[in-house]
Amino acid sequence: MSGHLPSRASIGLAAVLCLPMVAEASGNTALELEPIADHVYAIIGPTGNRSPENLANNATFGFVVTNDGVVLIDSGGSYKGAAAIEAVIRKVTDKPITTVINTGGQDHRWLGNGYFKERGARIIASARAVEDQRTREQDQYFALGNLIGDSALEGTESVFADDTFEGETTRRVGEVTFELYEVGPAHTPGDVLVWMPQERILFTGDVVYVRRMLGVNSYSNNRHWISAFERVAALEPDVVVPGHGPVTNLDRARADTYDYLVFLRESVGTFMEDGGNIADIGSIDQSRFQYLENFDDLAGRNAQQVYTELEWE
Repeated sequence: MSGHLPSRASIGLAAVLCLPMVAEASGNTALELEPIADHVYAIIGPTGNRSPENLANNATFGFVVTNDGVVLIDSGGSYKGAAAIEAVIRKVTDKPITTVINTGGQDHRWLGNGYFKERGARIIASARAVEDQRTREQDQYFALGNLIGDSALEGTESVFADDTFEGETTRRVGEVTFELYEVGPAHTPGDVLVWMPQERILFTGDVVYVRRMLGVNSYSNNRHWISAFERVAALEPDVVVPGHGPVTNLDRARADTYDYLVFLRESVGTFMEDGGNIADIGSIDQSRFQYLENFDDLAGRNAQQVYTELEWE
């Protein structure tokens, strides 16, 4: 069952976006499989919050089939969520999942590690991502217990990367080269880009959100996040696989992520210069970005967090 789809190694993004996304039922959760090239795939979860139905897999993941096994980009938000991801991979190949790359410290980037470690995978992450995972571990379990419930969380244990790096590193699995760039703090302190230079495909983790509003949290850094996106743009990828949302191109990633981050910094900065108080932060007009999903839930909170960040700069 390890055969691939017909070769698309040289397809442009326009062709990618025309490829069908196949909804794969995996237990009680649905993940969409999106082919990108003949050996590269995205797995797209829902854009809403974590829930018992999605097993905390409310994010976009990816995998690459190589001669030496499968490389998985992010392991899912729970043990059962990891199993759901594997079920999608098995629609494509029966090769073992030998490598898992965690692109950051959010729960859906790493709490499925234990499932794949049991099956022999090597886990790679930046040292700062692992530090972030350890720091927020108990908070993440507490939140997931409330959001997805103890039953959905059953089997989930903290398994940290056994292969860490700082700055950047290059890893080759089979015939495929992966360049890993540590660009945090952005959404999280240890965010990592996974660049495939031969294919010109970039997995961004939570540095890029598409079609849904990003979240600026207490552990995020708006200023450095802007710089992280500039690193994304400098690579000039043909295909961008975001941390949330569908496979896209650089222009759409810039519109939904970079432009919003810059807007927040500039508009909140102007608000503060004009003597605005954080209690009135809701008066900032963010309607330009109202088209993004989760706007009503996140816009005000994002502005508050950037206000707090600017106060301390």
